[in-house]
Amino acid sequence: MKKLIRGLGEFKNTYFSAHQDLFIELTQGQKPRVLFITCSDSRIVPNLITQAEVGELFIIRNAGNIIPPFGATNSGEGATVEYAIHSLGIEQIIVCGHSHCGAINGLLKLNELQEDMPLMYNWLKQAEATRRLVKENYSHLQGEDLLEIAIAENVLTQIENLKTYPVIHSRLYQGKLKIYGWIYNLTTGEVMAYDPNSHNYVLPQAQVSTDLPDLIPAPVACELTQIQAPPTISEPASRSEWENLEAHSRLTPQEH
Repeated sequence: MKKLIRGLGEFKNTYFSAHQDLFIELTQGQKPRVLFITCSDSRIVPNLITQAEVGELFIIRNAGNIIPPFGATNSGEGATVEYAIHSLGIEQIIVCGHSHCGAINGLLKLNELQEDMPLMYNWLKQAEATRRLVKENYSHLQGEDLLEIAIAENVLTQIENLKTYPVIHSRLYQGKLKIYGWIYNLTTGEVMAYDPNSHNYVLPQAQVSTDLPDLIPAPVACELTQIQAPPTISEPASRSEWENLEAHSRLTPQEH
């Protein structure tokens, strides 16, 4: 606690003082450009990894970066999504999972949590679609490989859940909203982004376009396993390079 209190003083005397005009401007209201949905894990700091300024990211954090489907529960996540899109007019959403995720590891062993952590057990049941997909389609994997796939698939599941919200559905229909799936690697500090065209997680630079928020710098490829990134960002990752990160449910039987 002493360290945190010292930090309060350092923040006020250094960062706050140096950016006082920004903080005064923010007292008049917020205009974040991105809804950033990620895990509660203490190793993930959205503003740090994206180098975004105060006021640029509207953030939802919980164990496993989970967004329950519309109507599944009266959760704060749903209300926050609704507020972000309807009241703040946000036009970009990023769902960001991360490597070594304890919540997703718990999801893979869900029944073991029921006695010791009943609240966590009930929460992770909101990600049952991820658990079932991984169980039925990746039975040949285990250990770290299985966890990495579950993390990758869970990001896509949460994107599908977001689309069940009326406000999201409407804005997508109007072409006024974009949703991105990211995975942050704790070991390397790198990020990979889901590409719906290739059905793989690829270099984020490959997705850079006019609709990507300017405030998010383009990070380099993420190595969730000991896989080497492709030599140039203009070439899509090959099947062999990203084999462990393919989204099975999004591939046709012929592709898999």
